Amino acid sequence: MKAIICHEFGPLTDLAWEETADPVPGPGEVLIATEAAGVNYPDGLLVQGLYQSRPDRPFTPGMEVAGRIEAVGEGVSLAPGTRVLAAVPTGGYAEKAVCPAARVMEIPEGMDAAEACALLVAYGTSHHALKQRGALKAGEWLMIFGAAGATGVAAIQIGKVMGAKVIAVCSTEEKRALALETGADHAIGYDDLKAQVKDLTGGHGVDVVYDVVGGAAFDAACRCMARNGRLLVIGFASGEIPKFPVNLALVKEFSVVGVFWGNWTRAEPEAYKANMAELLGWYAEGRVKPVIEGRYKLSEASEVLTRVLARGATGKIALVP
Repeated sequence: MKAIICHEFGPLTDLAWEETADPVPGPGEVLIATEAAGVNYPDGLLVQGLYQSRPDRPFTPGMEVAGRIEAVGEGVSLAPGTRVLAAVPTGGYAEKAVCPAARVMEIPEGMDAAEACALLVAYGTSHHALKQRGALKAGEWLMIFGAAGATGVAAIQIGKVMGAKVIAVCSTEEKRALALETGADHAIGYDDLKAQVKDLTGGHGVDVVYDVVGGAAFDAACRCMARNGRLLVIGFASGEIPKFPVNLALVKEFSVVGVFWGNWTRAEPEAYKANMAELLGWYAEGRVKPVIEGRYKLSEASEVLTRVLARGATGKIALVP
């Protein structure tokens, strides 16, 4: 098979598109023939050695795969030919991928593979953030940074399903238009954020902030919080890890809450399965619908990741064999 290979941590341009041996499923594992591999911001960080984990090299990046089971290892009850969605630590950017059977879930025959991938990390992260970590309630104000990206679009749709009033924050008019089309009640830019939020909420402030940006956006969010608010820390797409002004948490009585979806899926597998079942149900009912910006060749992974890390992408991007 062919796969994207990272031989050493470094620039995205160093990624290689190479022939390599087909993986073989061991006990408790399945081999999946890839229909689509989802592209995520952390994939680019992993390749550069900037993520929380640092896999042994060489490795193939990619943490989500949708496709059909080609073979199974000992002790696996799933049958070859079954269409599945899988969460893998690495190995997604390849024509075939191995995954523990416990980390796969069946998907319908007619489900688009790229949309299935979007439901895993992007929607899975946003769902966990708003449900378990943010405890979002109907009628609350939710503000989403990076709202035109894959996780931002997911947060808008999930926030609306949960009954929130959603403020999308995006850097361009084009992205703000997409956020409104996706279901946001309001779409604004990052300039003078405190004044804009005060006006929109009638002085109440925001109850939950979904922050994948960090930097100056985080600083502004600290000044927009309502009493008993929850500021969710999900990522730092700006490239700047902010310093937290603890005095504002004291006087405004809000909480800063960390969100690490991957760690949660391993620590609470039953809750993770329940969340995914709920998401798949919402998808089947048409209540959530991933926005797929494009489907690109697996061999184009370097170029695609470069654009994703530069915050130039909207919606979800998938790589296909």
